[in-house]
Parts: sequence; structure tokens; C-alpha cells
Amino acid sequence: MSEAEKYQTGDAPGPHTHAEEVIISSDTHRENRVPPGQTRTRKWPVLHYGRVPHVELDTWELTIDGLVDQPLKFSWSEFGELPRAQVFSDFHCVTTWSRLGNLWDGVAVRELLERAGVQSAARYVVAHGYDDGWTTNMPLADFLSPDAIFADRHDGQPLSADHGGPLRLVVPLLYAWKSAKWLKRIELVAEDRPGLWEQAGYHNHGDPWTEERFGG
Repeated sequence: MSEAEKYQTGDAPGPHTHAEEVIISSDTHRENRVPPGQTRTRKWPVLHYGRVPHVELDTWELTIDGLVDQPLKFSWSEFGELPRAQVFSDFHCVTTWSRLGNLWDGVAVRELLERAGVQSAARYVVAHGYDDGWTTNMPLADFLSPDAIFADRHDGQPLSADHGGPLRLVVPLLYAWKSAKWLKRIELVAEDRPGLWEQAGYHNHGDPWTEERFGG
């Protein structure tokens, strides 16, 4: 399936179309899956701040550190050997578009945090990208939602660089800017630490269903 073939011509894909082992985001069971102020797009839009970084797979690393019992670091080949998961979810951008029915492949967030061991003082997560020090923040509870995933594939294809490849974080219950592209590090912290967009005036939490777009 090419990027052009990802255009959705009919009704939005539903959760009933997937195998039992696929993790189904609870929001896909809503009667109305489009949050207030949003409009469904049939496309797979590209939107990001600044440049698209060039990330070489032979030097790529993912680090999980901060308030964990065992800091973790994976090369691309090591990441590829981890237990795989699939998540079916909707995806809501703060710029008011929603793409319904996305299938993400990768490694479940819970899988890696169980390996790292979360310390009791940890309350928040800071996601770091390869794009010039960009970060975003979220509560640990949201990060640990069952449908949060470190994704390297979308709808059957490897993630392109424009869409955050080789690896992006996907946290479906929050606006899409929280799903950090070009992921390189996850840091668990005790105190909240707003990232680039949050410091620029975007909402610190980012719940699409309560329209947490700006301020707060």
C-alpha cells in the first residue's frame, strides 16, 4: 500500500475488522468517533515543526531512562527483535483534522516500561526527538495507556521520514503532537516539564475530547 493508496474512499475502518490480538483503542468504539471541533480527513496528512531529520539506522538508538530501575538502550536491530504489537486507533491533530482507523505496528509502551521498571517517584514522561532537541511531555498514566505504542509501521508500511520514521511514539488518547516523531529517548521524571509546543502556548495535557488545544 503506497501513501496515495492510504486515501480512505469509504466509511472509516472499524475495530471489528481486526484480529483478536490487535490492541483496540477504546475511542474507536464510540458512536461518534470525531471529537468536537474536528473534521474527518480521508488523507494521511503530513504536519510537523521545522526540518525532517535524516536518521541513519546504523547509528539510531532508543533510550529509556530517568526514574527507572534499569535504563534501556536499543539499536535498530535490537529494537526489531522485541515482542511485536499492533494497535488500531484514531488519530486527532490539534489543527482540527482526524484520521480514523489507523493500524500501527511496533512495540507496546508497557512492554518496555515493564523491562525498565518504573520507580515510584515517576509521574511524568518527556519524549525526545532527533529533531534539534524537540520534546513533548505527558502524564505517566497517559503514556501507560494500553494502546500507546512505539510504532515503526502504519497501515502495513514502514513509517516514512515525513511521518516520523524510523520510529515515532503513538499515544492515541492525546492530540497528535504528543505522539512524538523521530523518537530517540523516553525520560521518566518526577516533575512535569513542558515541551516545545506546550511552552509556545499549546495545552499542557491535550485531550481531544475536551478540546484541550491551547492554554492550561
